[in-house]
Amino acid sequence: MRITAAIVLTLSMFLVGCGSNTTTNSPSKPNTTPNTTTSNTSTNPAPDNTGKNKRDRDTNAKTPIDQNENKTDVKTTADIRKQVLEIKDLSVDGRNVKIITADGKVTLRGPVDSEHEREAIEKVAHDVAGKDNVTSELEVADKK
Repeated sequence: MRITAAIVLTLSMFLVGCGSNTTTNSPSKPNTTPNTTTSNTSTNPAPDNTGKNKRDRDTNAKTPIDQNENKTDVKTTADIRKQVLEIKDLSVDGRNVKIITADGKVTLRGPVDSEHEREAIEKVAHDVAGKDNVTSELEVADKK
């Protein structure tokens, strides 16, 4: 008798939940209800990384996966990262630039907040790896 009551109670809770007016996302049917809490106006455009995504698809662009695993390259990257993190007043973007070392050649990639940050990070890389061994692809973020 208790088992029957538990089954009936479980089924009734399930059926009550099915009649709910809340919208949920299910894997088989995406939520197509428009989001009315935010608006994309000319003063608040939707984020668009299309250009950066296309650039990163370039097979010649260095990514962290290109980092060599030999001790020398790993040490070079670690030394640069340690010194970058010691730079005072560095933005979060500046602290998180990509530092990729392969065969002694360092590539710096990512956004930074200012020209000053870009120069400071490049100087650290030059000091550790040598100026001729550093390629900087750091981008100064647009001020809004």
